[in-house]
Amino acid sequence: PDYVQKKLTQYDHPKPKRPQHCPYTPAPVHYGRKSQRPIPTDDSPPLDKAGKKRIQGVIGSFLYYARAVDPTILMALSAIAADQANPTERTRKRVNQFLDYMATHPDARIRFRASDMVLNVHSDASYLSAPKARSRAGGYFFLGSIPKDKQPIFLNGAIHITCTILKLVAASAAEAELGALFLNAQQATILRLTLQELGHPQPATPVHIDNTTTVGIVNNTIKRQKSRSMEMRYMWLLDKAAQDLFSFQHHPGQENLGDYPSKHHSGDIHQHVRPFYVHTDKSPHFLPRASLPSSRRGCVETLDDPYMQRRPLPRLT
Repeated sequence: PDYVQKKLTQYDHPKPKRPQHCPYTPAPVHYGRKSQRPIPTDDSPPLDKAGKKRIQGVIGSFLYYARAVDPTILMALSAIAADQANPTERTRKRVNQFLDYMATHPDARIRFRASDMVLNVHSDASYLSAPKARSRAGGYFFLGSIPKDKQPIFLNGAIHITCTILKLVAASAAEAELGALFLNAQQATILRLTLQELGHPQPATPVHIDNTTTVGIVNNTIKRQKSRSMEMRYMWLLDKAAQDLFSFQHHPGQENLGDYPSKHHSGDIHQHVRPFYVHTDKSPHFLPRASLPSSRRGCVETLDDPYMQRRPLPRLT
């Protein structure tokens, strides 16, 4: 409590005149042939030493807060941290917008519920969404049960979230998804061992992926003739699937909680999705499944409505 307010006072940031619901301005949306163009480089004037130190301090202070209770700011921090070595005037404006967002949403909460203590992983990537033609990886780790078909996914507080930039330049969206899956599976292996040492035996960890090509590669259900150009270390995933340590499953992006920390979104999307990642009065118990009957598809059951009022779930793009 009051952590955000103390940091805003420390960095002498005034309260914004109007609410800010977007921690980081997304790049303009392009369609057609321009949709896969790399993000242009920042050519604004560089900051002095004092400005650079302030930006690094903001990143360090709020990264602790993001890892603890507020994962909605991890994507913004990751993007700003990529420029902290050589910050510019544009970086300073982005930091000020981020601080405005923190002043608008100062006290985040996260709630953990009793579960079967089975590790669940949602993995996703965004292709060419980082500077220098690189891609981003996102992942959501939580404790629940083994998801069953035609049943909504039980939501629980995240025990870990992946939000990083792939070091290698991916040649396709499938390779970016495979790279993100590789990073998430590495983290999941550590968490599996930790849970087993704590006395919670783990079945094959269910991993949700929204790319059919990636699922086909790791499950060995498609010919990998053209996938030989992909990074060789990614084939480690096939070994883990053969050992029944992971169960790689395809689920639509609407059901993938790893989609949010891998992309920049507009303010209205942040407002709609925030109850799914931090605890609010409107936080749902379950995430809808695309395989549900049409009468229940795209709906969630809210906690604050005794009659389980349904509200639409926005589709992240």
